[in-house]
Amino acid sequence: MVAVRWYLRYGLSYRDVEELLAERGVEVDHVTVFRWVQRFTPLLADAARFCRHAPGDRWFVDETYVKVTGVWRYVYRAVDQQGQVIDVLVSPRRDAAAARRFFHRAFKTLKVTPSEIVTDAAPVYPAVLDELVPSAWHHVERYANNPIEADVIHLR
Repeated sequence: MVAVRWYLRYGLSYRDVEELLAERGVEVDHVTVFRWVQRFTPLLADAARFCRHAPGDRWFVDETYVKVTGVWRYVYRAVDQQGQVIDVLVSPRRDAAAARRFFHRAFKTLKVTPSEIVTDAAPVYPAVLDELVPSAWHHVERYANNPIEADVIHLR
């Protein structure tokens, strides 16, 4: 498990992890490290989910366009005021149905309704948010969405 943690936490290559393990007397091939990462990452993510803090009531939402396995997709992301990731959705389209699916999944997973949602000026958000969370204040203002805009850089 330490090999998987090193790979995930420090951004090492599989060969780097192989070398670190060899220094500690553990002979393993980098392909084996790859297989461990594929096998144990979902388990670590599930285990870590319980250690997360309760999400805040102020969400910053944004979408970006990234290439996933050679195909361009929209990635919807939301973080709270502490920077904790609320949810992520990859979608082929940037439309009201995708935004609705993203918010519906985030609300269902967390069972939390935010009091304020900060977005960019995408035209689909007002109607979707009025439909799903009419009590939340939908905040659209220049530079208000900076926390998520700055965080999107890590996706690329």
